[in-house]
Amino acid sequence: MKKLELHWQILIGMLLGLFFGFIMLQIDGGKSFTDDWIKPLGSIFVKLLKLIAIPLILASLIKGISDLKDISKFKRIGIRTIITYVITTVIAISIGLMVVNVLQPGDGVSEETISKLTSTYSENSNVRGKIAEASKQVESGPLQFLEDMVPDNAFKAMSENGLMLQVIFFSIFLGISMLLIGEKRAEPLKNLFDSLNDVVLKMVDLIMLTAPYAVFALLASVVVSSDDPDILVALAQYAGVVLLGLALMITFYTIIVATVTKKNPFWFLKEISPAQLLAFSTSSSAATLPVTMERVEEHIGVDKEVSSFVLPVGATINMDGTSLYQAVAAVFIFQALGLDLTFGDQITIVLTALLASIGSAAVPGAGMVMLVIVLESVGLPSELLPIGLALIFAVDRPLDMCRTVVNVTGDAMVAMLVAKSVGKLGEPKVKNWDDHYEEVK
Repeated sequence: MKKLELHWQILIGMLLGLFFGFIMLQIDGGKSFTDDWIKPLGSIFVKLLKLIAIPLILASLIKGISDLKDISKFKRIGIRTIITYVITTVIAISIGLMVVNVLQPGDGVSEETISKLTSTYSENSNVRGKIAEASKQVESGPLQFLEDMVPDNAFKAMSENGLMLQVIFFSIFLGISMLLIGEKRAEPLKNLFDSLNDVVLKMVDLIMLTAPYAVFALLASVVVSSDDPDILVALAQYAGVVLLGLALMITFYTIIVATVTKKNPFWFLKEISPAQLLAFSTSSSAATLPVTMERVEEHIGVDKEVSSFVLPVGATINMDGTSLYQAVAAVFIFQALGLDLTFGDQITIVLTALLASIGSAAVPGAGMVMLVIVLESVGLPSELLPIGLALIFAVDRPLDMCRTVVNVTGDAMVAMLVAKSVGKLGEPKVKNWDDHYEEVK
């Protein structure tokens, strides 16, 4: 009997997790049972993915740069990557503004719903925390993001997943320095990182064996911790507009894949689907990064020289799904509160969301911090900020799951695009966890 493909296994795990979660909600003590005995299994899986994220970035990026043999190649890849990420982010924000202005979900929100949401969430510690964090970012200088990018201790940077940009900077710096000392002198160090890269990718394969069970646990815990269903229904129109915008963004990616790379878009979605499903389950681009890299390199055929730079950078600064959500959420809040936004304000949203996405961390909930920055840029009074966030807080978690899918898909698409432009898009070379098992058992 042919073994079921990984993406089907993960999808079945997700559906069973949702079903199990709904059953647990109907049983006395079901929530506490899920929290105590099921949720930890998902948390361990996410921790394992985060565990290998930094070693993978370090090894693959240094290996990718040292393999180039020519700094000009790296410059070409780097410039094309950044330009493409900026373009896709602007397109994402524009799509978000288009759908929210056409459908106007905020006009249908009743005063009763606004009052209920305000009383439920405006004093929520998470909401207040996001506002405080955003204020801290706004008060920082214009070059703060550059300063934050450069670590003062490489080992400290490697010990914290939130400092991924610093790890990327160090890896690029080390990789370029290896090129400059000559191939012969750099070879021992290069061999070390080559081996480390292969080992970490094998760890990805082993971790993914547990993925169907892990997503079962993650989705079950999401369901049992969900908010008031009545509130979710009240915000269904807003959530629907966000989901429509995200679906349009996925469609845009498939069109680019079909027209520029000449690959079948359905094949692309099939090969990247395990990473998409994990992105949905974890709500974290950083946690999903090891799987994204494995799928893009081995199953899509992007050369490591390209993927090792494009994907870690993308997981950190390319937030298409999150940026689209910023646009929809900002306009929705203004519509619901009966406030006007000029065309100039909407241009400001485009620019602010673009800049905010660059400095945003690849972790769950970062989008809310970005949103505060966007709302302040278009003049939402500070006293209305908690109310504005309260309006969307109830559905933020499920929408965060969906927009992370778009973030990851966008990174994979750009990797294909850049690889195609520099002649580094080849045939897939799939590696399995047990390729060398017979040699060691």
